[in-house]
Amino acid sequence: MPHHRRLLAAGASYHVTARTNRSEPIFDPRPASELFLLVLKQAHKRFSFELPNFTIMPNHIHLLIKPSDDESLSKIMQWILSVFAMRWNRAHGLHGHVWGERFFSRIISSEADWLHVFAYIDENPVRANLASQPWQWKNGGIWQHRMGMSDIVNGLDEIVLGIFPGHRRL
Repeated sequence: MPHHRRLLAAGASYHVTARTNRSEPIFDPRPASELFLLVLKQAHKRFSFELPNFTIMPNHIHLLIKPSDDESLSKIMQWILSVFAMRWNRAHGLHGHVWGERFFSRIISSEADWLHVFAYIDENPVRANLASQPWQWKNGGIWQHRMGMSDIVNGLDEIVLGIFPGHRRL
């Protein structure tokens, strides 16, 4: 079956998700999450994009990402997902697919939609009963913001911090 054409727009923010092959929980235990965080950090050095929030769940990821005008979301995601897959397979002596289908992306259509996606990403571990509060989940943007780790997530302006005070640095 042919792939649907990905909707892209200059200056847009996107909600991106990618699920592991067969929904295997490879990000639990933590070493896989640490590898994915390292790849995200390296992607920031290679490509120009904002990443205000993300979460790494046991079998999928969520990113709130805004490529710079001269960057391609598809190229950024292809690099992130393929580099992670190659390193994961090499570290575990595996071959084949790490990710299930192509990554899903949708353009965030408004400020209200952006806020909804931001909150959805924060709440994902809570809804999955992996944490009782969003800030307890170490594999996400809220943890990164609270710990002052700016090599993966971008800083948030005072308006966003007013709406999501859990992201304030401790």
